[in-house]
Amino acid sequence: MKTTVSTHKLPGYGATLRTAKRLTEQAVRIVNRAVPGRMPDVEVTLTTERGMAELAAAATLALVGSTDRKATSRAEREAKQVARGVLACAIPRPDGSALVLVIADKHRDDGEFAVTLVHELVHAMQFSRKDVVERLVRDKRDALGIERQSRRQAREFLHLLEQDEREAHGKEHLARQIVPAAAA
Repeated sequence: MKTTVSTHKLPGYGATLRTAKRLTEQAVRIVNRAVPGRMPDVEVTLTTERGMAELAAAATLALVGSTDRKATSRAEREAKQVARGVLACAIPRPDGSALVLVIADKHRDDGEFAVTLVHELVHAMQFSRKDVVERLVRDKRDALGIERQSRRQAREFLHLLEQDEREAHGKEHLARQIVPAAAA
């Protein structure tokens, strides 16, 4: 399990990057012990809202294996919409690792960052479980208009996605072990 922390189109955030590296190292250790599964190699990237949309679209297209122009524009549009409403996102990669994109400007303090990081690392652990990545790929291919999935598969995906989100929210309390002031 290898962990890297970097920035993307975020100049002048040296202190934030150092803090992120320290918090990520601690969060990976804690989440690895508390959540069932195997922690994959994780790349945490601090970025802006626009940078998150750009990187998320590229990672999604690499995951679904599409270079179709229509799918590319849909992925970019969806990534921009998602980036407006979230603090971070975790995306599995074809090589088995996970990409965690964090919008640095939307976090007021270390405690909020730690909660977000723990939440996304729980999702990274979920990617190692049986059939999770396959379900995500199938749903993304359907959303991008590449390959249809049945209604039953779509309902099952939404149910399991809700379950995964509940688990991630339930583990946010672990952030208090990293930053005691973290409010989960």
